[in-house]
Amino acid sequence: MSDASRTRKDLACTTDATAFQKAFGAELKRRVVDEGEPFAIAQADTPHEIFHAMDIPLVTNQWWSAYISAKQLSTRYFDAMTERGYPSNSCRYCSLGLACTLADDPASAPWGGLPRPTVLVARLTCDCIQHVFAQWADALGTVFFPMEAPAWTDKDPAWFDKSRQCWEQVYQPERIDLLVREMRDLIALLEERTGRRFEEDRLQTLMERINEQESYIDEAARMIGDARPCPVAITDQMPNTMIPQWHRGSDWAVAHARRFRDEVAERVAAGLGVAANERLRLMWIGAGLWHDPSFYQALEARLGAVFVWSMYMPFAGPQYIREIKGRPMEALASRICSMNEVLHLPPWMNGWMVSEAERCGIDAAVMLTPPNNRLSQSGTNLTRLALEQAGVPVLSLDADMVNAADWNRDTMVATMEQFLKGAGLA
Repeated sequence: MSDASRTRKDLACTTDATAFQKAFGAELKRRVVDEGEPFAIAQADTPHEIFHAMDIPLVTNQWWSAYISAKQLSTRYFDAMTERGYPSNSCRYCSLGLACTLADDPASAPWGGLPRPTVLVARLTCDCIQHVFAQWADALGTVFFPMEAPAWTDKDPAWFDKSRQCWEQVYQPERIDLLVREMRDLIALLEERTGRRFEEDRLQTLMERINEQESYIDEAARMIGDARPCPVAITDQMPNTMIPQWHRGSDWAVAHARRFRDEVAERVAAGLGVAANERLRLMWIGAGLWHDPSFYQALEARLGAVFVWSMYMPFAGPQYIREIKGRPMEALASRICSMNEVLHLPPWMNGWMVSEAERCGIDAAVMLTPPNNRLSQSGTNLTRLALEQAGVPVLSLDADMVNAADWNRDTMVATMEQFLKGAGLA
């Protein structure tokens, strides 16, 4: 890897988070692959808390895809998928795990490939997800448990101001009740297949701990948005938010979120910034660019252009924190039932992101528009228009978060530089 493509990390806790995740990966491999414990594969927008409360190991599809992509294996696996007759324009983010399984190459696959899980779980948020997960379940010789994603008729663009306390109103009682019923069916399946038992009191405690964890992340996000210069780049924000999210509610995750908050506060107090000459505050819209995260830092020195915002960190407050009200299953359902919708569909996506751009003093936004990922394209044009109407120019990058086959770093950096200059910002 060249010096230009190395990712700089400024926080000590970032190194600790990545070390923890590496150790967790080894422990997960031991439990799942070496010792054959029951485990699940699930989409990020499913109730992970159910598995955590039952001590069932969980492999998150998006984490697995990012893991494969970071090891520069995605092109090889997608080629293998195409060779087996799958369309070359399939959704990459959700299907990379399936591609790895179909490639059936233990010598290259992380962990030698995933063994048979107890169940695969996904919400039906787009047309392709049921096909990906059903065929993946067939390939692994297991079952697919689909969860509904019913229409959300309460179209309040300011949902994020009310989601903590008024979650029944915001997310609609009938939608919450449907997901609770589905979660109870999932629990019954897990109990039957694993012999482990679900305890609602344990879920209540877990939800309380998650509220504490997310409050630290939310505090850090607000400090970063308010501070001038930006104290922490998104190359530090992402791992310190997302790694604890995969373990949310655990002792380590709560303690790490607190440490991250404290380290951000220390940098703010000391007046430390990501770039010595910060002049432009940028917003990254979309999933992380997992195969080339150093892209975010490419123009810091030359133009003083700093990526201040990505969705992962500020999402912690409105979408995770809940007043539980003695109803942990319902509070959890309200968190899950619209997770993808608020990130990808209008009016929720554009309402939140325009508000966040104003809060953080954003000068311009860069939007990832993966050509074959339908969900990630769903609300992007309306969000772009909303941001532009609010005075924030937007650059759309036709690139994929996990597939590096069509990515040229130098070209993309030049494109971003030209965009900023054309907008009169550089």
